[in-house]
Amino acid sequence: MTSLRSVRGTRDLVGEEMLAYRHVVTTAHRVAMRHGFQEIATPIFEFVDVFARPLGETSDVVSKEMYVFEDRGGERLALRPEFTAGVARAFISGAFGQALPVKLFCAGPAFRYERPQKGRYRQFHQIDAEILGAPEPLADIEVIALGNAILSELGLSEHVTLELNSLGDAESRMAYRENLVGYLERFRDDLSDDSRSRLERNPLRILDSKDKRDREIIEDAPQLGECFNEGSHRFYEEVLEGLEALGIPFQKNPKLVRGLDYYSHTAFEFTTKSLGAQGAVLAGGRYDGLIKTLGGQDTAGIGWAAGVERLSMLIEALPERARPIVVVPMGDGMELEALKLASDLRAQGFFVEYGFKGRVGQRLKRASQQNARFALMLGEDELAAGKVQLRDLDAGEQLEVDRAALGEHLPRQGNPATSESA
Repeated sequence: MTSLRSVRGTRDLVGEEMLAYRHVVTTAHRVAMRHGFQEIATPIFEFVDVFARPLGETSDVVSKEMYVFEDRGGERLALRPEFTAGVARAFISGAFGQALPVKLFCAGPAFRYERPQKGRYRQFHQIDAEILGAPEPLADIEVIALGNAILSELGLSEHVTLELNSLGDAESRMAYRENLVGYLERFRDDLSDDSRSRLERNPLRILDSKDKRDREIIEDAPQLGECFNEGSHRFYEEVLEGLEALGIPFQKNPKLVRGLDYYSHTAFEFTTKSLGAQGAVLAGGRYDGLIKTLGGQDTAGIGWAAGVERLSMLIEALPERARPIVVVPMGDGMELEALKLASDLRAQGFFVEYGFKGRVGQRLKRASQQNARFALMLGEDELAAGKVQLRDLDAGEQLEVDRAALGEHLPRQGNPATSESA
């Protein structure tokens, strides 16, 4: 019989890895709510066109990485490779009514068939933020500020650098496209096959090429800023001024681009040198043309996504886990009474463990293994007197307390409901 194992590029989240995952997602959710974002959960699979139309049939994601399948009804579906297209589809479907703008946050798994490597898996997890219906530079500032706040609250500010560029408006990009094609035509025979095929259809996507020779050619290509009109310059300057006003440090990176036509104006990445060559941990940009590309009304949008696994790898120390209180029955027939005590404390918000069997000594030994803070022991005498034996497992001290006043003797550190990181 073949032993069962996880599929390549997937993994089980348990122990410290699960704690790190939960810490990242919970922290991001809390900060997003603080910034006025509402949570959304989109399906993990959509019709293929939801992703293929905006990303392009010839893109690596669609042609090489997307998990596509046919269901029993004959529909061609795809597991989501990213969140933005699904959020846009939900917007077009009328999920948010008519009030604009909307600020959205989501988190969950995504799927891409690629070579597994450090911090990258075929099933991976992302946090994602989007603002739809706000064409103003203030929306760019707001969404970047959210990303910065999440990274700061995770303790990662010293590990990341915000890199920033502008793609300009449609008029500026059209002028740039002509300059770029004129430059790349001189190197047509030296470009990779993929880049040659993109040269006439979508030359800006060549700027995203990972091919070594392409990268060398692109190094001396004309820059977008050279073709900016007054509106594009003004938009970029307002974003920069806003970030400076909020005290968010950044570095301009004129080579930071997005190759798809529906992107415009702001492009940004929070990068790190701590995770190898592929250093982006949170990246996004303005995509004012996406909703229209998917068949909706012309609607502005900007957002970002971040890989939970890669963020988890940067965290140096996780918050301490809440230490449990252990309830120990003493004597035959006390199990249900001890379970009732545990239930009462849980209803008050305390983190309580209750074993299923074992003598008192065995249960106390297990309590130490669980790093419990207190043990509450209940026998017939205590039950009759309305008392509980409270043992401080750190100090080794024990005292008898009134059951009705037990909560006054238990510190709040044993209560995960009071901890934001729980």
